[in-house]
Amino acid sequence: MFLERIRFPQDLKALSRADLPLLVEEIREKIVQTVSSCGGHLSSNLGVVELTVALHYLFDAPEDKIVWDVGHQTYAHKILTGRLHQLPTLRQEGGLAGFPKREESPYDTFNAGHASTAISAALGMAVARDLRSEKHRVIAVVGDGSLTGGLSWEGLNQSGHLKRNLIVILNDNEMSISRNVGALSAYLNRLITGNFLLKMKQDVKDLMNQIPQIGSPMLKWASRIEELLKGLVAPGLVFEELGFKYFGPIEGNNLNHLLETLEGVKKLKGPVLLHVLTRKGKGYPPAEKNPSLFHSPPRFEVASGRFLQTDSTPTYTQAFSQALIGLAQEDDRIVGITAAMAQGTGLDGFARLFPSRFFDVGIAEQHAVTFAGGLACSGFLPVVAIYSTFLQRAYDQLLHDICLQNLHVVFALDRAGIVGDDGPTHSGIYDLSYLRHLPHMIVAAPKDENELGHLLKTAISHPGPFAIRYPRGPGCGVVADQELKCLEIGKAEVLEEGEDIMLLAIGSMVYPALQAARLLREKEGIKASVVNARFLKPLDVTLIEALVKKAGRMLTIEENVLPGGFGSAVLESLTDLEVLPGGIQIERMGLPDVIIRQGKMSAVRARYGLSADSIAAKALQMARNRTLRNSKAYRRFTFRKRG
Repeated sequence: MFLERIRFPQDLKALSRADLPLLVEEIREKIVQTVSSCGGHLSSNLGVVELTVALHYLFDAPEDKIVWDVGHQTYAHKILTGRLHQLPTLRQEGGLAGFPKREESPYDTFNAGHASTAISAALGMAVARDLRSEKHRVIAVVGDGSLTGGLSWEGLNQSGHLKRNLIVILNDNEMSISRNVGALSAYLNRLITGNFLLKMKQDVKDLMNQIPQIGSPMLKWASRIEELLKGLVAPGLVFEELGFKYFGPIEGNNLNHLLETLEGVKKLKGPVLLHVLTRKGKGYPPAEKNPSLFHSPPRFEVASGRFLQTDSTPTYTQAFSQALIGLAQEDDRIVGITAAMAQGTGLDGFARLFPSRFFDVGIAEQHAVTFAGGLACSGFLPVVAIYSTFLQRAYDQLLHDICLQNLHVVFALDRAGIVGDDGPTHSGIYDLSYLRHLPHMIVAAPKDENELGHLLKTAISHPGPFAIRYPRGPGCGVVADQELKCLEIGKAEVLEEGEDIMLLAIGSMVYPALQAARLLREKEGIKASVVNARFLKPLDVTLIEALVKKAGRMLTIEENVLPGGFGSAVLESLTDLEVLPGGIQIERMGLPDVIIRQGKMSAVRARYGLSADSIAAKALQMARNRTLRNSKAYRRFTFRKRG
């Protein structure tokens, strides 16, 4: 076993080059074993093992700075930089992050979770190095999917202008999560698969095979210069025009080719771009066969690749997909748009049925939003399905290009709220705060997957911008209505009536509020009203005012950060009315203004008090209007110490 000998990259350099292929296979086996038991990102990490080994073998991290884009490709990097024995804790509470994390290791130079950041960050490090008259190297490893993001091109543009010593490695596997799209992807494919290049390669082989005795040795020698020929015949003109020295494409899963090329590249001055071709899922047949499925799989059986699912309840994503398909069958103006996440957002089913009405714009959320605005101006009904955390990247477009013009665009925000294992870069806990102050924007959140369908129908029927946010994972298991109906915009739903306290919840917190009300009634005789707000904007202020006056106490509950969120909106609205009598007690439950650490979704909710038990304990404290920290009732409702 070579892997056990490698604690840090310095140990790697003690191995001979002949040992490295065996190390590569050990790393792949370790990654497969780890992800099969705890989940994680598999396909992309398997494809980049040779490149990771070559980088750490030839460069001197952490003095040399290796900047990883996105972070879906850093498991081998973590293994080689002192974290091998922590790998079983990957993405678990208190364990290794699934992405680069500066707080975790000096070898992680820049935190990454969203795509297209590496080139800009690496250029900043290169400039800082030069300002200090230092000599270390800076290398940015960028996926080809990240080049669909405008930020990458902004970084490339300035890098070529400044002429600093910078190496950009384009890790090209023709995919981000779903298969890449667009003119740039087609251009890269032409570099690799151009008919002229392929024909020339075959002609040379045929000629060599016809030369007696020396033909076969010459073929072996020719394979060494094959990658150079690719560069000569089909140079990366786009990158060269931007001021880069372009090399490639070379085979990124051929360790010898990588080592030889990188040895030459590291000696060059100025900005250099090395184009390497890797295979997503390399070394694990199920992932090679279906890399999208194994992009971020749950636990699975290594031998068969079979997923070990424990919950068969349909997800919110599936409910959204089914509802949108049904609506699109009735209205041919509906268009589906995603940003490189067709499968993740559930739009892959829509794409199969309505290919001419589906658009994957790549990792380009800003473009997706403004593109939708153009469609809306022309009479179509665009539905933009993007994870909550990724829509943050298009805030200006939301305001300037959609809301100020009051355009009819529907935003389906998947993975809203706590996301669990993916950690803080993917947390969808800010959308209620950043959406509710946008002019004309309607903001809603369903209590379950059935209500999601009705809200989508409502959004399609409303002539203006409309955002629906819903959580990751399984729904509540409710039966879906056969017919979707429009809900009254801004109208809340009273689920239970009670005069002692009002529990006002939105989205994923409605069912925990109902459970808390039952606990209060059965164990303490406290009668709580439970209201499903449905809408953050506009709020049902008339209903809220009437119920809070009746109960005298109200607890708002949301799976969003408290600053600027749902509870803040309620307090602001009631304050503006200036009609509430004194003595009314209003408190908020939500996520504090801290970085939300990774962990299982249920554990994270419990950690921050968003469980039925914690809601009941808080409501009981308010109902009795005294501190119950030492009482039996408080201990009964608070089973776990919060971190």
